[in-house]
Amino acid sequence: MIRVSVQVRSGTAGFRATVRAESIRQALSIVQARYSGAEARVVHPIDSETFFVEDRGAPTGLVELETPEGVAG
Repeated sequence: MIRVSVQVRSGTAGFRATVRAESIRQALSIVQARYSGAEARVVHPIDSETFFVEDRGAPTGLVELETPEGVAG
């Protein structure tokens, strides 16, 4: 299992999501299913320290959403 950050953009709005999945392709599919019509791209460089998830029992899906910089207080 892997964990990657994905940039999600719809029009001028955008944010990052951390996703846990069996593959990068599945991570992108999870984001695209949740935010249909949005563009999803893997954020590079991929963090080699957190890429592989050792907990095989961990569920796949969105792990964390990052607040866009323009919204942060």
